[in-house]
Amino acid sequence: MKNRRGALRLNVRLARTIWGELSLGALRSLKELTERHCLSIASGDLQQLDGRWYVTHAGLLHIAQLNCCVGIRVQSLREFCEPSASRWVFKATVYKSPKSKGFVGYGDADPSNVSPLVRGAEMRVAETRAVNRALRKAYGIGLCSVEELGWVPKSSSTDRANQSSPSIARSNGQCNNGQPRLRDRLCLLIRQHQLDANLVKAYAVDYCGVSTLREASRDSIEAFINDLSEQAVKGRDGLLCHLNSYAKHEEVPK
Repeated sequence: MKNRRGALRLNVRLARTIWGELSLGALRSLKELTERHCLSIASGDLQQLDGRWYVTHAGLLHIAQLNCCVGIRVQSLREFCEPSASRWVFKATVYKSPKSKGFVGYGDADPSNVSPLVRGAEMRVAETRAVNRALRKAYGIGLCSVEELGWVPKSSSTDRANQSSPSIARSNGQCNNGQPRLRDRLCLLIRQHQLDANLVKAYAVDYCGVSTLREASRDSIEAFINDLSEQAVKGRDGLLCHLNSYAKHEEVPK
């Protein structure tokens, strides 16, 4: 009981710090999500956009792990896919137990129903949507997931993302060789997972094997963003540990 109360207090404090004062309805929903599903804002399990709560892919995987999910099967439905038009459809099946018949979810993505921030990654978006929908069915999660949205909420606009990571925003061409899409994706990723922008920048330089991000190719930056996103979802603790290693480097006198 004490652990639940502590988790709720932490969630409320972080929510007010990030999104400001919460309505009574938002507080009640946050309490239920915290106590029933053990979702954590600090871990990136929840997002509040335009005053509404949304669960994240990380949050759904957290719920599956807590409930000892035995497996997730994902397959593309080739008859509905059109790679040349960046149109993809996936089917995901979640198995809650060895004897489970499975909970099925479908996810589709194409340039018309994804945010400009993830344009070019429609295949991964479709796969994630399918998994999210199957997990929501399996564990009775009524909240829509962030990854299923096909629009950019005002509270997740590029300007706010840039405010959260000024060193990345100032680099403009450094992050994407003059094309804002990669910069915006990186800024949103930093904000969503509450990462240190300066440490992410140092990691990017090391990852791309350059002395400054301006020298990095677009392909290497995109590969870094995709890899960073996967690490943030599947192994955030390890990612934070790795990022902190760059802070130690910066403390060494030149």
